[in-house]
Amino acid sequence: MTAQAKVEDRASMRTVVAASSAGTAFEWYDFFIFGSLAQVISKTFFTGLSETAGYVAALALFGVGFAFRPLGALVFGKIGDQAGRKGAFLATVLLMGGATFAIAFLPTYQQAGIVSPILLILLRCVQGFALGGEYGGAAIYVAEHSPPKERGWSTSWVQTSAAFGLFGALLVILLTRWALGVHVGPEAFDAWGWRIPFAVSIGLLGISVWMRLKLSESPAFAKMKEDGEASKAPYAEAFGQWKNLKLVLLAFFAMMSAQGAVWYTSFFYVQTFMEKFLKVAPATINGLMMAATAVSAIFYVLFGWLSDKVGRKPVMLGGMTLALVFYFPGFHLLERAANPALAEATARAPVSVTADPKDCALQFDPVGKAAFVSSCDIAKSALANAGISYANHQGPAGQPAVVQVGEAKIVSQSAKGLPAKEAKAAKAAGEAAIKAALARAGYPAKADPARMNLLGMFGVLFVFVIAATALFGPLAACLVELFPTRVRYTALSLPYHIGTGWIGGFVPFSAFAIVAAVGNIYAGLWYPVAFTLISVLTTLFLLPETKDRSLDQ
Repeated sequence: MTAQAKVEDRASMRTVVAASSAGTAFEWYDFFIFGSLAQVISKTFFTGLSETAGYVAALALFGVGFAFRPLGALVFGKIGDQAGRKGAFLATVLLMGGATFAIAFLPTYQQAGIVSPILLILLRCVQGFALGGEYGGAAIYVAEHSPPKERGWSTSWVQTSAAFGLFGALLVILLTRWALGVHVGPEAFDAWGWRIPFAVSIGLLGISVWMRLKLSESPAFAKMKEDGEASKAPYAEAFGQWKNLKLVLLAFFAMMSAQGAVWYTSFFYVQTFMEKFLKVAPATINGLMMAATAVSAIFYVLFGWLSDKVGRKPVMLGGMTLALVFYFPGFHLLERAANPALAEATARAPVSVTADPKDCALQFDPVGKAAFVSSCDIAKSALANAGISYANHQGPAGQPAVVQVGEAKIVSQSAKGLPAKEAKAAKAAGEAAIKAALARAGYPAKADPARMNLLGMFGVLFVFVIAATALFGPLAACLVELFPTRVRYTALSLPYHIGTGWIGGFVPFSAFAIVAAVGNIYAGLWYPVAFTLISVLTTLFLLPETKDRSLDQ
């Protein structure tokens, strides 16, 4: 190859990477706006539910978008393996952008009642369906254009698209909050300003489509199509032949279980934890997450490049292992850095609930049907809403629950059998008594900015960034190298989106629900721990090294 040809080839590769990564970043932007606005969404579309139930419902709805990703992976995977990579992920960006833009104009619960959340759920399903076909197409398209020795480096730019998308979402939200706070008032964002970040997506959609229209088909697929070797039945070939199905299972258990758990704990559940339990102001959380996300963009590329030198397996294994050992210490450190008064109060005046187990229900209600008026339920609802950890003790049958805050004891009265108005008043009185006891014991209503160790908080987030990027940076290259060209789009996309969609997307919902159910703010971490451990063991003993494989194998 002449020097001029090499220069042209490099320029062409940069265009491929830029167009694929930018389009994917815009799609991630669309998707991440929703996760970052869970608190506002719960107030806008689920005002018919209690505070805890509304928040859990909003987090569950965030997960619903992910639940539809495997379906999108199957549909667009088949299109990509039969008709071509380019057309498949051009269609995904149109669907994603259109659905996100439409959310900006949805009526609120107060305006349309139950119709409001139903419309929101439908648009979330469309978002998830579209994103299911996006990632596999972009990763494969770049990998099939890339020089073999630079595949980790090239595909890592697709991985950074998640960072750019999240950063863009957080930046637009932060700027919107600031502008409305200065010119209208802070309450305007919750009232209607939340619509602006969704509406902005129409401009990003136009840029995405324009960039992707400039691309041509990938050379590997074009050659396969020309030779008449494209798969006639991608589903049967990918999942009906054991040689391919075992690779799908291996990809899921070795990489995607940890990917879903590690990435979404590091970048999303940590936001839920800081806001709901540590009582950190949303603007502070956004600022910290923007800084962490900006830093992460560097490390996706660094670890992708490193995987070209030392292999995909050791880099990814190092990342998931770091996350596994740091989950619990990291979140405990985060509490001491973000809200030292809460950590001090917890140590000085631990909280416990002594109650008849038959009197207690789970402390979340996604459908808003449970009344939570028993003595135990009123006590635990107050503590769950306050984000306070508490120990559970079995009490005598038929006796009211007793909340102990340090040395103080509060008997929680039942509101069972009372008329609705009286029950509501009794419940409010019980919750007020518990909150007053917490305040006397030094439990803070909010994190004190004067005592907040922002550098320490960023340090914790940085460790999680290293873990997540070490795993995610080489992952695209490893997945592409694992599967044959004939069924690559279909076979790769399904385990990826089950891992990130069903495991990762439900991290905030599942972890928060576990906390609300058992009463310990750290209990939710057992969810990502379990899935990360599965991947550590599977990768260590079963995953082969793929960095030197030809994509034609």
